[in-house]
Amino acid sequence: MELKRKDLLGIEELSREEIEIILETAESMKEISERAIRKVPYLRGKTVVNLFFEASTRTLASFALAEKRLSADSFNLSSSSSSVLKGETLLDTARNLEAMKIDFVVMRHSMSGAPHFIAERLEASVINAGDGTHEHPTQALLDLLSLKERLGGIEGKKVLIVGDILHSRVARSNIWAFEKMGAEVSLCGPPTLMPYKIENMDVEVTYDLNEAIPDMDVIYVLRIQKERQKGGLLPSLREYIELFGITPERLEIAKKDVVIMHPGPINRGIELDPRVADGDHSIILNQVTNGVAVRMAILYLLSGGKSGEIAEE
Repeated sequence: MELKRKDLLGIEELSREEIEIILETAESMKEISERAIRKVPYLRGKTVVNLFFEASTRTLASFALAEKRLSADSFNLSSSSSSVLKGETLLDTARNLEAMKIDFVVMRHSMSGAPHFIAERLEASVINAGDGTHEHPTQALLDLLSLKERLGGIEGKKVLIVGDILHSRVARSNIWAFEKMGAEVSLCGPPTLMPYKIENMDVEVTYDLNEAIPDMDVIYVLRIQKERQKGGLLPSLREYIELFGITPERLEIAKKDVVIMHPGPINRGIELDPRVADGDHSIILNQVTNGVAVRMAILYLLSGGKSGEIAEE
């Protein structure tokens, strides 16, 4: 099976079959990362530009490592080191890069829709590494893989996403991803951090965490963006912790095998108690590990590779 598309821009546009192809391929790529020599020649001769206009640690490092393990030539370009500071437009930057005969652009941008804009105008494949408050598709895919490994499947599971839904591209991608794979999704957070008419995404919305937790198989905790405090969207962090923080005490009313997830970086002691983040329920480090495998899979599939044809060496 192959992924018959040029770009990967969002979960919303992917079918369940396409998601399953990516996850199956990622499982094979994960095996490569466990070998003594963690390198295969699938992207030898291909060039990847990591075009990041927002700060990133995990996502950029994960893509860079994925590219190296596939033997691609890659380099990183940020807004601080590009001609954007000299007034060059985003489109001109991308076209100049493509004139150097590149094959992929992995792009993170603060403007929602920026990767889509570039993808429509370049022959190179574009991968969305996060755009504004819109989507973060590779995060959702690695979350699906991590959950599949832990629970054996996603169909019929109940997932609660907790926190700042309003500003979260991770939340949007994960709502689509979990629902496409057959899970039931609920949201919980302060009313001021809940998007208008979010119920239209076929999710249940609650503002009482203690009522929501007992039935859930998965609690997906979002980062509280402290910079939003200036906008007066939260009365105080202390109140947020009391009402929406995931603590060991709260886990006492949850299922014994409930799974805790977080996209990182964690604000320890705010949205997630350190004892929970490092506890047996947490698969946060598994998410980080699976990020490399999922991004290897996407690069491989967009280059024309087929799931099931990864050689055993």
